[in-house]
Amino acid sequence: MTSIKLSTVDVTKRKALNFRSGDVLRVETKVKEANGKFRIQAYEGLCLARKHGTEAGATFTVRKLSGDVAVERIFPLYSPTIEDIKIVRSNNTRKSKLYFVRTKAAKETRKKLKVTVRKNTDTKKAEEAAE
Repeated sequence: MTSIKLSTVDVTKRKALNFRSGDVLRVETKVKEANGKFRIQAYEGLCLARKHGTEAGATFTVRKLSGDVAVERIFPLYSPTIEDIKIVRSNNTRKSKLYFVRTKAAKETRKKLKVTVRKNTDTKKAEEAAE
């Protein structure tokens, strides 16, 4: 009996990955360059959600801060473009979906902006009073 290989991905290895939401992951993906060669690009960030368990359509969402901008990517678990998935740090969370992190981060940045604006107006008032 001959076995037929449907995918280049080692399915048993991907099923055995035991990461959850809240873990920091490094996902290494294959990226095709203009000259036709492939290179490996690492994408490291917080895992916000893991959907559909270990079935064929399983996905996971990773959120990364690039400068001051947050970038989220949804990866299929069994995608052949994913070279490797590494767990950098494991965290315990009470929720399985961490979508609240989006609004929490936005609130913190708004607070920082308010503080900087207030500081600028206070210094202008002090300069005007000194003149």
